[in-house]
Amino acid sequence: MHLVQLLLPLAREQGPRFERALFESLERELTDRFGGLTAYPRAPATGLWEEDPGHTIREQMVVYEVMVERLEPSWWAMLRRRLEQQFEQDELVVRAQEIQRL
Repeated sequence: MHLVQLLLPLAREQGPRFERALFESLERELTDRFGGLTAYPRAPATGLWEEDPGHTIREQMVVYEVMVERLEPSWWAMLRRRLEQQFEQDELVVRAQEIQRL
C-alpha cells in the first residue's frame, strides 16, 4: 500500500486565492477514483524556498493524502502535469511512500 501526498498552493504567486471549485473538483476526482482522501485545509502548511540568493519565497499550501493499493506512477505524473497548469505552478510536489496498515 502507498500513501500519495499532493502539496497544493492556496493562492497564486502574486495574486488572489484559487477558487474553491478547483479544490472541490480535485477532491471529487480523487474520492471517485480511490474511495476517499484526507485533506488538511484548516491548518495550511507553509512552504519556504530560496529562489535566488537572498530572495525567499513563502507559500501557503494544503496537503491532500490518498491511500492506494497500487501506485500507477504514470497516472499520478499525468495528474501532476495537469495540476501544475491549473494551479499556475512550474512544479508541484506529488510524492508517494510505501506504508503498512497496522
